[in-house]
Amino acid sequence: MADGKADRDKRGVGRGAGESVHASLANEIGLRIVRGDYPPGALLPNEAQWSQTFNVSRSAVREAIKMLMAKSLLASRPKVGSRVEPRERWNLLDRDVLAWYATSPDRESFLRTVQEFRHIIEPEASAFAALRRSDEQMEEIGQACRDMASAPTLEERTRADTRFHLAILRAAGNDLLVPLGVLIESAFDHLFKHVTREGDDLDYAQGLHDTIERSIRMKRPEAARRAVRKLLANTDTIIGRPPE
Repeated sequence: MADGKADRDKRGVGRGAGESVHASLANEIGLRIVRGDYPPGALLPNEAQWSQTFNVSRSAVREAIKMLMAKSLLASRPKVGSRVEPRERWNLLDRDVLAWYATSPDRESFLRTVQEFRHIIEPEASAFAALRRSDEQMEEIGQACRDMASAPTLEERTRADTRFHLAILRAAGNDLLVPLGVLIESAFDHLFKHVTREGDDLDYAQGLHDTIERSIRMKRPEAARRAVRKLLANTDTIIGRPPE
């Protein structure tokens, strides 16, 4: 650990507004695990060591470890300590784990993983949305699309882009997609920020979203499915994902 990082750690854990000490500590340890500071199988420092490193109570450390165990990043055994679980056991649909994964050195792999997930889910979800959407859901999709076009900043455009795709998942009318969409909101947000920043033709991308919106509004499932696949192909090019 670099000296500056160590000094900052000893002053305590940085907290967001309204965030508890143990949640902040869980965030710091979780990020270190996901980015590879503690690889799968590694034994973590004990409570006393974490307490000294971050200048927090041992009870806060225990609560942080419990949070990471609940996310399946850690397993803890008496007299042994906390050990990092194999990556395939991690709960990658957890908001925090997704956020840590998105900022890890393996970020490109993360983006490709999110994009593959979209290929599996979104074309058919858009087709179902075209068949099942309500007028209220259509307004939500349309408003998000319009907000994308008029957004003055990258951040606002990204938020509108995420809202657009999540609204389509909700409009598909499948109960399993609703909680799934909420859980992957963070993943979409990271992907869309990258795509919006790296893409060199926002007007073209906007046109693809407009076509999806129009196909769903006109209740044309096959057209919606094709439009989403065209959008996904454009994103594949931007992130360097191999073509299908």
